[in-house]
Amino acid sequence: MEISIVAAAPADAGEVLTVQRAAFLAEGALNDSFTLPPLTETLDEVRAAIDDTGLVFLVARQEHRLVGSVRGRVTDGTGHVSRLSIAPDLQGQGLGRRLMTAIEQALAGQVQRFELFTGATSAANLALYHKLGYVDCGWGPGAAAAGITYLEKRV
Repeated sequence: MEISIVAAAPADAGEVLTVQRAAFLAEGALNDSFTLPPLTETLDEVRAAIDDTGLVFLVARQEHRLVGSVRGRVTDGTGHVSRLSIAPDLQGQGLGRRLMTAIEQALAGQVQRFELFTGATSAANLALYHKLGYVDCGWGPGAAAAGITYLEKRV
């Protein structure tokens, strides 16, 4: 499977939103909440995120098909990774790992650590992040009550 990972372009917004919603529907079901921000984000909000010069927004393409995306932002030496989304039919095939590696490389040299969060019951996500060297840190306002697990990776 030939996959290219590149910076998101404004024309990608609709496809990003479609893949993101499809990917996060399973997360919503696992965590008994369909009001997760990736499920409620609007097309205009995705466009604004792509245009945000302080945000690294990467997409994965299989030929002409957008099949995944991830976002990262640096704040005070921390790389905040968010909204890793993989098309459901391609999950479990290494694309999440490739996107995570790409976002970490894009932010390298600017950070001392990476941080992200996922649902506490999202076993596949947790397994991926643990394999990539992330460790549970459990902090964050209301994390336990919200069913969220925070993870970090020191560099």
